[in-house]
Amino acid sequence: MFGSKQREQFSIQALQLCDAFLVFVAFWVGDKLRPILKPLFGMGDAGEIGLSEISWLLFIVVPFTPLTLEIFGFYRNMMRKTVGASLRQMFQCLLLIGVTVAVMVVFFQMAPSSRIVLATAFVLSGASLLLRDAIVRRSLRKAAIEEGNKERVVLAGTQEDIIELLEFMPPEVTDYWQVVAEFDLTEREPEELEKILSDESVERVIVAARHAVFREISLAVELCEKQGVEVWVSADFIRTQVSRPTFDNLGNKPMLVLRTTPELSWALLLKGLMDRVVAVLFITFTFPVWIFAIIGIRITSPGASAFFRQDRAGKYGKSFKMWKFRTMSVDAEAKLDDLKKDVGNEMSGPVFKLHNDPRVFPFARFLRKWSIDELPQMLNVLTGDMSLVGPRPLPVYEVKKFEKSEHRRRLSVKPGITCTWQAYGRNNITEWEDWVAMDLEYIDNWSLWYDIKLLVMTIPAVLFGKGAK
Repeated sequence: MFGSKQREQFSIQALQLCDAFLVFVAFWVGDKLRPILKPLFGMGDAGEIGLSEISWLLFIVVPFTPLTLEIFGFYRNMMRKTVGASLRQMFQCLLLIGVTVAVMVVFFQMAPSSRIVLATAFVLSGASLLLRDAIVRRSLRKAAIEEGNKERVVLAGTQEDIIELLEFMPPEVTDYWQVVAEFDLTEREPEELEKILSDESVERVIVAARHAVFREISLAVELCEKQGVEVWVSADFIRTQVSRPTFDNLGNKPMLVLRTTPELSWALLLKGLMDRVVAVLFITFTFPVWIFAIIGIRITSPGASAFFRQDRAGKYGKSFKMWKFRTMSVDAEAKLDDLKKDVGNEMSGPVFKLHNDPRVFPFARFLRKWSIDELPQMLNVLTGDMSLVGPRPLPVYEVKKFEKSEHRRRLSVKPGITCTWQAYGRNNITEWEDWVAMDLEYIDNWSLWYDIKLLVMTIPAVLFGKGAK
């Protein structure tokens, strides 16, 4: 009933169209329930308004709900994912769309009657989409696990590699296989594989390639290509710790790509868009604070600009000029070496941190406490040198002092104004290795939702001056 591609993808486009239709139906039902719900909220008759008033909103919510669900992984691994994963992805999607719609409701001053339709539609949309997901997931599992519908596969490689593959493959994968043959590429002739493919109606060949010779794998792939049979080649012949293997084309050459950073995706593009939109809004709304900071710095520490620019290491270590409000005396750089000798460093490793740095003038301590000194970095976000969230950019001279090459992996993504260590502990962290570990954890687990979560967590850290120095 279902082939291998159907079990892996199950016509995602069709499901997205179905989900868009369910969202539209939820709005329609919400409009029909409006006369019943209005008395429950003590609302009088406001005329025949509701869905008709917000019909323009349907052109945004209906198509973008499936797209947002796809960003959060709602359509991936549908047969194997848990109910909890579906709930989490649905919550993230509805929260993002809900916040967007809420802003529109306030901005366009929608009538209470329309708000009832919106609230009802969101509840019904979430429930109907989760029900649809459960039905599809159950159908896929039931159909795939039946003996007649199991995927007919051939496991190829050395006997040792095949045994290892089966040992480490989870049951939720192998339960859907009907292994029709285990084919040793080093002991048997290619013609035998060709005969098995045709006689056994094989749907997929899975190659365990750790000890097999590439020539033998290439011949097996060619035979499968002739009969239109899928070939999946295990990429664990290259041992990696954090890299994620994918395949791409370079010119006409197929390439195995090993990435340790987030792959280019809609989520990454949305991150860049969010960075610039938030930066513009933040600069606009905080501009009076900028004026206050500039005047305060010029009065309390005359003799130099209110702004401070320093060479910082950006993505892959490329240098850029980072902007801040100046919080140290004019001769701060000249005093650094003497300060290190006399006072020492509160942070282990190449980074210099000092709680009561004597180079910081009194008014600047106020700016630092409330992170006002960081505001000009929004200019770096606008120019694309920085992001809202990412590992903090270090001075170039500190990066040159890295003792371990793995520390440079924190430079593999765009630096940010805030990141994990700031959202959780800010400057209370004194161990350089702990700092790096938190940055690498962010890189390895990055998602757009993770960025939003860290931004939200940074707000109370700033408002309450938690760990600020």
